[in-house]
Amino acid sequence: MKQLAIIGSTASGKSDLALDLAQRHNALILSIDSLSIYKEIDIASAKPSKSELSTIEHFGINHLTPDENASVITFISEYSRIREKALAEEKNIIIVGGSSFYLKSMIEGLSEIPDFSPETLQKTKLMVTDLSECYKLLSEIDPLSMQKITQNDAYRIEKMLLIYLQTQTPPSEWFRAHPPKPIIRDCSVLNLQINRELLRERIALRTHKMVAEGLIDEVAELERVYGRAPNSMKAIGIIETLEYLDGKIMKEELIRLIATHTAQLAKRQQTFNAHQFTLTASGSSEVLSACAEAIFLK
Repeated sequence: MKQLAIIGSTASGKSDLALDLAQRHNALILSIDSLSIYKEIDIASAKPSKSELSTIEHFGINHLTPDENASVITFISEYSRIREKALAEEKNIIIVGGSSFYLKSMIEGLSEIPDFSPETLQKTKLMVTDLSECYKLLSEIDPLSMQKITQNDAYRIEKMLLIYLQTQTPPSEWFRAHPPKPIIRDCSVLNLQINRELLRERIALRTHKMVAEGLIDEVAELERVYGRAPNSMKAIGIIETLEYLDGKIMKEELIRLIATHTAQLAKRQQTFNAHQFTLTASGSSEVLSACAEAIFLK
C-alpha cells in the first residue's frame, strides 16, 4: 500500500486531480474537509457529485449529521477505516482536502489522552456551563497551555479541563510526559498551486453555480432542521446565506460576499500549506500528476 496527500487552496482542482489519480492507480480517497464530512450539506460544501462518489470509494464524506462536531478524532477514525480497507484489498490511498490542519495533526501525531471516568465527565459537564470561570481556573493552573487558547474556545477549554480533573496534572505537563505519536506515516505531500487570477475566476464561477443549484434552499432547510447553533452552520457559504434569508443582503451581495470570503480562505490555506508541511512536490496539476505517477509506480 502506498499513500500520498494532495493539499492546496479551495477551488484549486484538488478533488479532480485526486479522482483522476485514484482511477489510474487503484486508490481509495480520504477527504479531509471540514464541511464535506457532513450529510445534507452538499452544495455549500462543493463535495464531489454522486456519480464521482460512486466511481471511487470515498471516506470522510457524509459521515456526520450537521449538528455533530467534526474534529481531528473524526478524521483519525476515517483514516483507520480507509487504511484497513486499503490493506485488505491491496489498494493505495489518496488523501485530499482543504482542511490541512487535520492532515498536519495526523502526520505530526497526537498525544495520548487519559481515559475519563464518569465522575470526571459529569463534573466537567457541570463546570463548562460557566466557560469564563473554567478559563480563569485553567489559566491559573496552567498558563502555558492557556495562552494558546481563546476564552470562547469551548472545545479546547473542555478538553484541558477534562485532562486536569482526571489526572490532577496541568495539561502542559501531561502532554510533555506523553509526546505525540504520528497517525499517518510514509505519506508524500503534494501541494497544488494555481495562478491567482485563475483561482479567483474559479471561485466566482463556483459561487454562481452553488447559488444556481439551490444553495439558498439547502441552507434554509438546514436551518429549519438544525437551527443556527451547530459549528457547521457557521461555514463560509452558509453564514452569508443566513444573512440573505434574514433580509440583510440582496442576492448579488450574497454572491459577492461568498466569493470574497472564499478567496480570503484560499489565501490563508496557501500560506498555511507553504509553511506547515515538508513538501514532496509543489506545482501545477501536471507536475503533481507526474510526481504521483513516480510514487505509485516506484
